[in-house]
Amino acid sequence: MTKITEREIYNSIINGTADQAVLVEFATKKIAQLDKRNASAAKRAAVKRAEGNEITEGIFGVLSTERMTREQVAQAYGSELSVAKVGARLNQLVEAGRVQKETIKVANAEGKMTNKVAYFVAE
Repeated sequence: MTKITEREIYNSIINGTADQAVLVEFATKKIAQLDKRNASAAKRAAVKRAEGNEITEGIFGVLSTERMTREQVAQAYGSELSVAKVGARLNQLVEAGRVQKETIKVANAEGKMTNKVAYFVAE
């Protein structure tokens, strides 16, 4: 038996000349490929989630009852994480109710007072 290409299968479907047994075999093969791809994607997502949870817990460990800005938390955490990524993790902790935030006034590089969001662990 000659091997039928995907193109031939699709053309036979379009033309209405598809053999039912060939279609069933083709569909079964494609479903198996989809299942395999989805399983490996789920595995990669689980690994990424675990890494993210580890980072979030590390950031939580840096916090105390003292108010800290995102920049201060990033510096205290001491990783190559950007301030934006640290801020995203802090917002996750706020949404989970483990950390609180408030606005404080901080002097910027020019000596002017600016409003910054500070994060802290509730007492």
